[in-house]
Amino acid sequence: MELHHNRQGWSFILYLCMWGAICESIHYSVPEEKKTGSLVANVLKDLKMDVKELSARRVQLVSKSTKEYFQLDPHSGNMILKDKIDREALCGQKDPCILLSEIVLENPLQVHRIEVEIEDVNDNSPQFSKKEFLFEIPEQVPTDTRFPLERAQDSDKGENGVQNYTLSPNDHFRLDVQSRSDGTKYAELVLEKQLDREEDAQFFLILSAFDGGTPKRTGTAQIKVKVLDNNDNFPQFGDSVYKVKVKENTPRGTLVTKVEATDRDFGPNADITYSFSQVSENVLRSFNLNKFTGELTVAGMIDYEEDRNYEINIKAMDGGGLSAYCKVVVEIEDQNDNAPEVALTSLTSPLPENSPPGTVVALFSVTDQDSGDNGRTSCTTETHLPFVLKASENNYYRLVTQQPLDREKAPEYNITITATDWGSPRLTSITIINVQISDINDNAPVFEKPAYEMQIRENNIPGLLIGLVHADDLDTERNAKVTYSLLPGKVIGQPVSSYVSINSETGNLYAIRSLDYGQIKDFPVTVRAVDSGSPPLSSEVKVRVVIVDENDNAPFILYPLQNGTSPSNDLVPRGAEAGYLVTKVVAVDRDSGQNSWLSYELLKATEPGLFSVGAQNGEVKTMRPINQRDTFRQKLIIGVRDNGHPPQSASATLSILLVDGFSDPYMKMVDIPKDEVVAEEDHNLTTYLVICLAAISFIFLVSITVFVAIKIHKRRKFTENSGLNFPVGPNFQENGGDAGAGSLSRAYNYEVCLAGGSLSSEFKFLRPLFPVFSVEPAQNQGVQRISAASHEVPSHAAEGQIINQMAPTHQEHNVHPMKPCTN
Repeated sequence: MELHHNRQGWSFILYLCMWGAICESIHYSVPEEKKTGSLVANVLKDLKMDVKELSARRVQLVSKSTKEYFQLDPHSGNMILKDKIDREALCGQKDPCILLSEIVLENPLQVHRIEVEIEDVNDNSPQFSKKEFLFEIPEQVPTDTRFPLERAQDSDKGENGVQNYTLSPNDHFRLDVQSRSDGTKYAELVLEKQLDREEDAQFFLILSAFDGGTPKRTGTAQIKVKVLDNNDNFPQFGDSVYKVKVKENTPRGTLVTKVEATDRDFGPNADITYSFSQVSENVLRSFNLNKFTGELTVAGMIDYEEDRNYEINIKAMDGGGLSAYCKVVVEIEDQNDNAPEVALTSLTSPLPENSPPGTVVALFSVTDQDSGDNGRTSCTTETHLPFVLKASENNYYRLVTQQPLDREKAPEYNITITATDWGSPRLTSITIINVQISDINDNAPVFEKPAYEMQIRENNIPGLLIGLVHADDLDTERNAKVTYSLLPGKVIGQPVSSYVSINSETGNLYAIRSLDYGQIKDFPVTVRAVDSGSPPLSSEVKVRVVIVDENDNAPFILYPLQNGTSPSNDLVPRGAEAGYLVTKVVAVDRDSGQNSWLSYELLKATEPGLFSVGAQNGEVKTMRPINQRDTFRQKLIIGVRDNGHPPQSASATLSILLVDGFSDPYMKMVDIPKDEVVAEEDHNLTTYLVICLAAISFIFLVSITVFVAIKIHKRRKFTENSGLNFPVGPNFQENGGDAGAGSLSRAYNYEVCLAGGSLSSEFKFLRPLFPVFSVEPAQNQGVQRISAASHEVPSHAAEGQIINQMAPTHQEHNVHPMKPCTN
């Protein structure tokens, strides 16, 4: 049966070897107290590999103790002592003293068990717990009576431990040295000659202990023997050996056992006291003995992992000095008081998100200091993670990926490793491993909207911000840095880049030029967003730029023509009834929307209440029947206003003649009552003459004043310059007569003329002469360019003719001298 189990064990070991593990341990030895940096061994030969392979497989030396005493040079394979080792401090009385380490190799994973035995050096001398031991022996003690002596303590082991005891020469005692089952030596004092108190009341003996080291070391103690009188009965224990089992972690004060001895004597010689005899310090720390009752109780921490059993010698002494001895063997039972421990050996973090399934993320080991089932462990982790645990040999586990990773969904994982032993109750330890996921460029920028529409008012200043496009990239760092650019395109035959530009960092869209709604109402722009990954990813979006109309055009009156000539006369029969359509004012506005909605109103009329204007259509109608008392010539001023903010307006002047019966609606000449015409002409002529005379007088006085002032100024300046002897050069300029220093704003060209009208003779004085203007559409601006023709406008225009000319809103003319005009 045992052979069958051995075969099964070898089969399991061979199975582990097939997966890359080294199945045998490598054993080295090193003496204690060796200097730091000393060479322990070279592992290349035992690992059967060269230095290059050792370094390429990322060799690691993992210590299984709390302190690392060795380090491995991956470039040479030398295992070097990292710190001086004191075997006695490290292992105490444990023999052999072995430090366990593991050499871990990757690709493929291999674990080699390294056992380093710490060899003992004879660096400690045997020592007794006291310098002097007292023995009180009655004189009646028979010969060959044995008295156990305290064992000398030597921290060294084996041959370096205590090997022999000697006693100084004397007549009554000899020394008997014996060996225990564990090989340790102890001595007993044997009475060879009967004691006689009257002859010798006390003796002083020297006990020496020798070890077997080279050179030998010695420890001594003095034995004082005091001879007592007439106590001839020894205490006796019921059992020479007491065996008891105690569970570790037993509370202090718990009774372990009770030893009891009896004495046949009477009185003080029968009073027995109990005490420890030849016990070590760990016994004194862990147990307490009641000197009167013999009860052995727990005094300190009982730890199975430190000591698994105790041998306690107890001495019983009566009042006469006679003593007896017994041994208590305490066996410690293991309890599951140590949770498993997880030691992380290697960790790959951050882990690329494109790592394939099966990638090793972490390597760790699980250990438990308990024994049996209490020391067996199992390891688990969460089931919903894209990682899985795979067990390896020697309680090693690998954490590997089992699903594709996506950093955008989970940028990191806190993986909980739960290690549980098989004890009762089971103990568990939890270790959290943080694995960061590193980014790859697998996400293109995504715009906030599938398409954008932005508005900008016409006549904008160049460089004005139109709007903002923004794209987000789910990646991080450089892979998420987005830059923007415009794709090539055409707008009215010109590149789109001549109309707009984009900030590559912010996505701000700017207008490069001033836009005109009349020229273009909207245009498309394609924006591309590109990230900085490798390779870069991009996306595109359409942006529609809409030009918003502004009220930058005043209404333009098409009819009646307002070009600086005398307005045409509309004829209305005096028999016209209320609601008679006289004429219609026609105006247009180059703006759009509500900016082009026009309304008409009557601003001024010769006879208020006679005519009205349609607010929407501009039709001029009579409000009441015309009678003979109404003035022959009616003058109307019609205002046209758009609906913009702020509104703009223009005005038209209508001249209406009230006549008695006519057959030709387009006739230009009619008979006007002479008395009415002469009165009107006389009134107008008188007004013009008065204004002219006043103007000429004012100009004459101003001219005389200026002339006198200039002469006086020149004479003073000449006198001052002559008195100071300043030379006057030929280039000297006077400051008073610079006639061409500037131009007059809003100056007009006037002519003095005397001409006869088509209807009557009119004296015209200082009649303004307006040039004819034509409207030219601008190519790159949002306003109209107005140019003035230099020719003279005819005095009359045909009635009903519509001329597409625009009256100037802002103009400057040079001043010309007055000249006579001719028809």
